[in-house]
Amino acid sequence: MEHRKPLWMAGLALLIMVVFALAGCSSNGNGNSGTETANATANATDGATTVSNATASEKKTPRVAFVYIGPPGDGGWTFQHDEGRKYMEEQTGIKADTVENVPESADAERVITELAQNHDIIFTTSFGYMDYTLNVAKKFPDVVFVHCAGYKTNDNMGTYFGKNYEASYLSGIAAGKMTKNNQIGYVGAFPIPEVIYNINAFTLGIQSVNPDAKVSVVWSNTWFDPTTERQAAVSLLDQGADVLMAYQDSPATIQAAAERGAMAGGNDSDMSRYAPEAYLTNPTWNWGPYYTKVVKAVQDGTWTNEPYMGDLKDGMVGLASLGQNVPDDVKQLVEDAKAKILSGELNVFNGSIIDQTGAEKLTAGETMELADILAMNWFVKGVEGTIPQ
Repeated sequence: MEHRKPLWMAGLALLIMVVFALAGCSSNGNGNSGTETANATANATDGATTVSNATASEKKTPRVAFVYIGPPGDGGWTFQHDEGRKYMEEQTGIKADTVENVPESADAERVITELAQNHDIIFTTSFGYMDYTLNVAKKFPDVVFVHCAGYKTNDNMGTYFGKNYEASYLSGIAAGKMTKNNQIGYVGAFPIPEVIYNINAFTLGIQSVNPDAKVSVVWSNTWFDPTTERQAAVSLLDQGADVLMAYQDSPATIQAAAERGAMAGGNDSDMSRYAPEAYLTNPTWNWGPYYTKVVKAVQDGTWTNEPYMGDLKDGMVGLASLGQNVPDDVKQLVEDAKAKILSGELNVFNGSIIDQTGAEKLTAGETMELADILAMNWFVKGVEGTIPQ
């Protein structure tokens, strides 16, 4: 989430399940998935706390700040968060402050602490900021903190994310139809649940239209490192992949694919501008409406710390337009599947699902609980690659 650095440790999946159990959360959610967590413990309403900073007749203009893991110029994760900030500013007339390139380390706690001294709302937009945000939230009870992709909350701290795996499934349909040799590559960021369940959703989408295709996974262990990500993409192209997907914030994979006559998709933002002729599609984020909602709720005194998990239906998760070289019949297949997801007819993780070892993870007719999706640490059948422990 998206960003999410891998602070995972042994037993995190168990902790996630405990969090979900305590929160009484349902299987609906945006915040997303987080994983990166075991993410935004979907729509948990039990125990939600309301923070009221002003009476209805005495509204205060809140001072807002955003903490970014990278630069808005990354073209992906931070770019989309910054677009969301701009949307919020247009809707509310409130100018926000931003701090970019903040590492997921003690530096983050220092930055958040400084912001808390003269801001009313602070959005921390990377998973690795979770504990630092919580530490500061406990010291500044009158400030509202909202953390992306995490699962820890406080009376004045909420979480948010989204079911981006829905869009990954749709991307898989396009990839499954566009491959000519049934060799598809995936450049994974970090071996954490958020990335794993998106790879699995992508593969399930492929298999829904092309059961013979295989997905080879390599790990870059980066969120934004164009050089490393390009090398990972090239390694997959050298193995024969003719369609690639990537989960990093840079367009390096798409650009590498374009140079080799392959097709590819990226992550977070519509990346078609980097290589239009090679572009497939990819999941996107639309944070603006959520940021606007939070700011207005704080201003009205109605904000609660209830975790939020968005999806395709509420628009937090999206799918970029399919590329110029994707045929109309493939586009229609994707649109048909999208309509089924929106109507509730199609659930991405619905049985029967078999893992790499041949074990049945979900039986026919079953639907996987959101908590299990957010803690996923296994690959579905059809994925070639390993998950480092």
